[in-house]
Amino acid sequence: MTTKSRYQAPALKKGLEILELLAAATAPLNMSDISTALGRSVSEIFRMLQVLEEHRYIARGDDGYRLTNRLFALGMSQPPVRNLVGIALPVMSEVARRTGQSCHMAVASGAEMVVIVGVEAPSLSGFAIRVGYRRPLHRSASGRVLLAFQSADVRQAMLDDVRLAGAAFAALAAELDAIAAKGLHTTPSPVLNAITDMSVPILVMGSARAALTVPFVDGPGARVTLDASQAVLRHAAATIAEQLSPEVRDGLYQRVVDHGVPDAGSDG
Repeated sequence: MTTKSRYQAPALKKGLEILELLAAATAPLNMSDISTALGRSVSEIFRMLQVLEEHRYIARGDDGYRLTNRLFALGMSQPPVRNLVGIALPVMSEVARRTGQSCHMAVASGAEMVVIVGVEAPSLSGFAIRVGYRRPLHRSASGRVLLAFQSADVRQAMLDDVRLAGAAFAALAAELDAIAAKGLHTTPSPVLNAITDMSVPILVMGSARAALTVPFVDGPGARVTLDASQAVLRHAAATIAEQLSPEVRDGLYQRVVDHGVPDAGSDG
């Protein structure tokens, strides 16, 4: 039996439905598209669109309405996220300097991962991911790391969200266990050739608070080797985790901190 909500706010519900629809859309939607998708009349959503546009949550173009980054900016202003970004940014800048590659950090958002901060490569050969970029958790290196480094209950809840979003996958549990055992995830980019996505978890209390990722661009212009970049990335994740929660000591990353890593300028 479905439990009826104690409080009703029809206008708010319509507004949230519009925001969720636009967030999931891969292209702008016009008023007719939104009306059809939500099963509501144009007259029902007209005022909501006007108010959402006035408050800059959505923007209207020639091809329809799209979501702005206002909601993202509001989320980023929260202290936990702001602290994470503030701690990670200088460490990520050092990763970019030492490897010559770009670096970004992502967190889980429902059934997706979302990039919350990025540092571009200092050289011309880097490949940067824009802040706000989203991709299903199971279809990205960052997302798989976020899934792999969780308790069994949390991982299952996250996978349930992925399934509710309409995704289908097989043998994922075994792949996630392998990632957790290895301590990182390295995979060819699903988007571009000659790029290898390397992702490691930022562990707090044994669970991935975020994923730190380098889209490694190989070729004659690469400043360091893939292995050297992996070592720098592991060390960066350990440094960020240490600053987020100094009292936590994760075995894998503590060994990296204790023994150090080779300078990225060498191939060691």
